[in-house]
Amino acid sequence: MDEKKQYQMSLTEEAKQKVLRETELFVLDMDGTFYLDTDILDGSLEFLRQVERLGKRFVFFTNNSSKSPKTYMDKLAKMDCVITRQQIITSGDVMIEYLKQYYPDRRIYLVGTPDLEENFRENGISLTKDMPDAVVIGFDLTLTYEKLERACTYIRNGAVFLATHLDINCPTRDGFIPDCGAMCAAISLSTGKQPKYVGKPFRETVDMVLSLTGAVREKVSFVGDRIYTDVKTGVDNGAHGILVLSGETKMADLEISETVPDAVFTGLNEMGQMLAKM
Repeated sequence: MDEKKQYQMSLTEEAKQKVLRETELFVLDMDGTFYLDTDILDGSLEFLRQVERLGKRFVFFTNNSSKSPKTYMDKLAKMDCVITRQQIITSGDVMIEYLKQYYPDRRIYLVGTPDLEENFRENGISLTKDMPDAVVIGFDLTLTYEKLERACTYIRNGAVFLATHLDINCPTRDGFIPDCGAMCAAISLSTGKQPKYVGKPFRETVDMVLSLTGAVREKVSFVGDRIYTDVKTGVDNGAHGILVLSGETKMADLEISETVPDAVFTGLNEMGQMLAKM
């Protein structure tokens, strides 16, 4: 089946019902999927109620590494969505596990927010402002020229170049702002080096989700508004990829996308409505 026919299939009621029935764990993106900036999207809470009614599970996963899991938990609580620490994973968490596995006890120069820095320190990552073994780039809303210059200098001098996620832009209520991928592009242009990314859509993210939840790969669906991160995570790693059209991706983008979702919904509202009939 060619890509166009596959993409058309993902829009059918049959495809939507099939993936919802097969899914036991929904891995939900946040901004553009569950909420937009500080506004919860219609139907998000009802979707969670239907998931729990059917005995299925959910966890949140965001590539946005600018905030700590606790900050996200507090934000969700203000939207009447109370979750446990085990139900929220960030690309920062994945990077922490990656560093523990591949760079234990190494010195890290982190370009990130105070929230991300606190998360790294709490998990025993050794941070330094001197020549490190590796440079980690996060979505740094406190980025300065000094940080950028240090990162480039250290990478040129041999430090490993790592990044939490590849998102180029972050959606806001007023449009988009430069994300981690855009910051890495500037560093790559200056140094000639490319980073190793670990957030969505990469294997390290799926491995961590499976490890933390004990879920079966084939019964997991990654749900989000971006084809090249959210959907691609599931499709490329043996799970499902569900696209919602409540954020960045528009219907026209499907026609030119190399990654084909298993199903496409207008948003969590439509997913919740379909689950309610099961």
